[in-house]
Amino acid sequence: MPEIRVSQSPTPATPKVSVTERAAAPPKELSDVRKFLMTRGNSAVADRAFHVLMVICALSIFGIVLLILTELILRSGLAWHHLGFHFFYMTPAHDPYSGQPTYWDPVNGHFSALPFVYGTLVSSLLSLLIAVPLAIGLAIFLTEMCPGFLRGPLAFITELLAAIPSIIYGLWAVFILVPLLREHVNPLLVKYLGWTKLFVDDNPTGLGYVAAAVILAIMILPIISSLTREVMTAVPHSQREAVLALGATRWEMIRMGVLRNARIGIVGAVILGLGRALGETMAVTMVIGNTPEINKSLLANGATMASVIANEFAEASGDLHRSALIEIGLALFIVTILVNALARILVWAVTRGAPASAH
Repeated sequence: MPEIRVSQSPTPATPKVSVTERAAAPPKELSDVRKFLMTRGNSAVADRAFHVLMVICALSIFGIVLLILTELILRSGLAWHHLGFHFFYMTPAHDPYSGQPTYWDPVNGHFSALPFVYGTLVSSLLSLLIAVPLAIGLAIFLTEMCPGFLRGPLAFITELLAAIPSIIYGLWAVFILVPLLREHVNPLLVKYLGWTKLFVDDNPTGLGYVAAAVILAIMILPIISSLTREVMTAVPHSQREAVLALGATRWEMIRMGVLRNARIGIVGAVILGLGRALGETMAVTMVIGNTPEINKSLLANGATMASVIANEFAEASGDLHRSALIEIGLALFIVTILVNALARILVWAVTRGAPASAH
């Protein structure tokens, strides 16, 4: 067997440079990045200061919420002392002449939040009945059926509705929605559904719970639709393919493969919309009628917790009146926080904190 030899060429030796020659050699020109880093010096102090600043920014949110909560508790102390928790469900006084219940009479010192709680719940829940089917249908169309060229503009216009100020919605409702309800919709409701006693129009002005619910439904529609679309987009595409592979139709694929997996997130989006509806003020104030009464008819005038604060706080007749209004605000604040927290938890349960991605 022939012998194999590997020859290695000697590595050229590095020329030795004496200390004297190295000192006499001209210095190499530094790059711009090296010059910038040398001018910064030690960045540990700057990084630590930046970290502390960001922590302060994050904790300021908790500070703001605590300040608001503390102020509401302190300012409502007088009402809590005189009225207590019975303020939200106590039996009202009765007018000595008409015999009608008087829930809210600041002149004679009768305060009960019951009609405002009732008006808030009725208008909010009625708005959900109108908005949820529309929002889910819109989300299904955008994620499953919409052509590509129409998806972007339609999603943009839907989200644009959320950016319109509530006072603009209120003005539109006063000039367009209320006359439309008064002249065309309410007479039909009275004619065909009046037997239920829920649509008795004793005050045909167009104002009332239905008008407030319709304007609230338009306002919460983009919130529910956008969140539902994100949750549906987060459903893995393999779920759709698996259902279609079993011979399902498109509707069956949407129902079993998409909606079933996204149902918790959709519920969270609905609850988040409910939180927005509970706290809406100006648009509802302009169309609900602002009457502190409890009426079975949905066409009657009413009031909400937010509307009574907006209407009466600037002209409160005394300390107890002002404290009672702040107590209503405190209750509304706590309910809104709880509703929003519950919605966020439900949405997180579906997405597990992962951002939705388009497929």
